[in-house]
Amino acid sequence: MAAGGFCKLPNGSVVVALNLPSPQGSAQGCVRFLVLAQNRARALTRLRNLGLRAVYLRGNGAPPTPDEITAVLHHPDGLIWRTAPDTGVACPVPSQELWHPIRALLRRPAPQA
Repeated sequence: MAAGGFCKLPNGSVVVALNLPSPQGSAQGCVRFLVLAQNRARALTRLRNLGLRAVYLRGNGAPPTPDEITAVLHHPDGLIWRTAPDTGVACPVPSQELWHPIRALLRRPAPQA
C-alpha cells in the first residue's frame, strides 16, 4: 500500500510525496519520493515517465513535511528520494538518510564478475 500526499505552495505549484516499494526490488523496503510540479497530475506523470507506471495518489494521508518541502525546493531537478522504513502506517517515519537525486535510484548496478 502506497502512502502519499501533497501540499500546495503559495506560488500555485505542488509538492507531492509518495511512499512506494523500491523499484530495484531489493530488500530496501519502501522509498519516499518527493516531486515538485505545477500540479498533481504533472508530478505523477514525471514519476510514470521514469518507469514507475502504477503510481496513483489517493487522498492526503502522508503529505510532505516542511523539511521535505524545503529539500525538494532546493534541489535543481525537483525530484528526490530516500529510503523510508516500511512500517505499514500512512504517516512516514522520519529517516536519518540524506535525500538523493532520482538518477541515483534508477542507475543500474555495475555487473559483477
